[in-house]
Amino acid sequence: MATTTVDRERSGTDRTKRKQGGFRTMPFILVNEVCDRFATAGFGANLITYLTQELHLPLVEASNTLTNFGGTSSLTPILGALAADSFAGRFWTIIAGSVFYQFGMLGLVVSALVPSLRPGPCSPPAAPCRRANGLQLAVLYLSLLCTSLGSGGIRPCVVAFGADQFDTQQKEEQHGDEAGGAEAVAGRKRQYFNLYFFTMGFAVLLALTVVVYIQENVGWGWGFGIPAIAMFVSILVFVVGYPLYVRLKPGGSPFTRVAQVVAAAYKKRAAPLPEDPGMLYQDKELDALISTNGRLLHTNQLTFLDRAAIMTPADTAGSGKLDLWRLSTVHRVEELKSLVRMLPIWSAGILLVTAGSHNNSFAIMQARTMNRHVTQHFQIPPATMSIFTTLAMLVTLVLYDRAFVPIARRFTGLPSGINYFQRMASGLAISILGVASAALVEAKRRGSAADHGLLDTPTTLVPMSVFWLVPQYAIHGVAEGFSSVAHMEFLYDQAPESMRSTAAALFWLSASLGSYMGTVLVTAVQSATRGSGEWLQDNINRGRLDAYYWLVTCLMLLNLGYYLICFRFYTMKPLELAEDSDHEKELELSSVHKNGGGGAV
Repeated sequence: MATTTVDRERSGTDRTKRKQGGFRTMPFILVNEVCDRFATAGFGANLITYLTQELHLPLVEASNTLTNFGGTSSLTPILGALAADSFAGRFWTIIAGSVFYQFGMLGLVVSALVPSLRPGPCSPPAAPCRRANGLQLAVLYLSLLCTSLGSGGIRPCVVAFGADQFDTQQKEEQHGDEAGGAEAVAGRKRQYFNLYFFTMGFAVLLALTVVVYIQENVGWGWGFGIPAIAMFVSILVFVVGYPLYVRLKPGGSPFTRVAQVVAAAYKKRAAPLPEDPGMLYQDKELDALISTNGRLLHTNQLTFLDRAAIMTPADTAGSGKLDLWRLSTVHRVEELKSLVRMLPIWSAGILLVTAGSHNNSFAIMQARTMNRHVTQHFQIPPATMSIFTTLAMLVTLVLYDRAFVPIARRFTGLPSGINYFQRMASGLAISILGVASAALVEAKRRGSAADHGLLDTPTTLVPMSVFWLVPQYAIHGVAEGFSSVAHMEFLYDQAPESMRSTAAALFWLSASLGSYMGTVLVTAVQSATRGSGEWLQDNINRGRLDAYYWLVTCLMLLNLGYYLICFRFYTMKPLELAEDSDHEKELELSSVHKNGGGGAV
């Protein structure tokens, strides 16, 4: 009788789990990320115009403000990931981030609507423009800080929370046809990552067309207000989907475990390593919460960290309890090794962000000096030029699954066509062409300004169509469709399962560092060229923006070479899959070279 009751309870639990997760949860999860990206792009794409035209900041200062804000928004996900993986869980971290974001958006609306929070109108030289004062900038920066903190809760958790919805299905299918089930789940995850970036791109596309047009033609109050309303709606929709979500319990702070491994390895730095790695400490019960999909197996890289798993009599406290600051399991040691091995390839994505950062600053100022007429009575807003990046990325994502993968599969035999390493390399190579085309177009634009005597009249339109800028925007969009998706998939797939929010945060951290690197590069170039023909100045007709683009092109070439070297020496993580029976099965994740990077993790 007791057995029957237990079986019924277990059956009920299984039915509940089957009702949770999967693609049915995607509308609720992705709508939150869509509104985040919609809000961010809605004011971020045209923020350079708001700073220069409304707050009257100099071009370089406005550009640096923009990249610093973008960098901060991509840095705060580290804090969000720490909270999600340690104690809050991904669901509640997303909720908290969304609320912060809502407050930031409301602050921006107030800043745009209240006349005392921005300088008065001007018409130089008759009425010189007055730069925004400290209070006006403080309100703006406080609002941007709130949106950055909000992004910290949303960005690292949404992508990992979405992928979590397939982990239950993975376990179920592994007990059936193991090879076919794992491959099916891996395929769904690849589709999810493409869907994630597609929805983000769609949100940006909507913002660049609707919101930017409203900002330019209706007013900044509505231009900021519409994204604020969208953010509020997204919070409601996300909460409604609560019963459908798979909500994994946080496994404790990953940073604490990392620190414990480092401390234990240092304390035993003089201890000899055993010849048999099987002698190192393992504890399934201790690692149960952080290895639900299987424990990480020992690898022969970074062996100095293995000392943390050497057992000694001093490893227990006075009460007999294990001291985790003196002894770590093999699984915990391998968690740290996995993170360290990922860092070189992860860092290659930083410069891709730097290369694209000028599309939201200098390229917009270029567009403002060019003929933007689409018809006799309609001209495209400068910030809306970014639409071509988004369109190119969306088309790339659609064609990638529908056309590229089937063709590539015939040559490689991989279910995914190419693995995520090859996809990322392709994106990095394509991005080089985008920056090179930007340099060529700017040289032509500047030459046209010189031919028509417009070098000293930057407000006069150069007789050259703004659509000359389309190639640099579009090529960068294609590069993102390849590289960014592969970058995120690599981080999620190769990160330990208890650190996947942290892995997603690493993706946004690379965006943060890329933005900050853009600021550093702009500042360094301006300092180096001052007094000898400044490359970057308010009058871009007198500047040498094309030379700056060629510099970035050279850096991107070096970055591609660096990535290929890192890929050559990278080692995939090996995982042990726990089965219902007493025996266990080792899954070599180096099979990414066989199945295209979608191994069950």
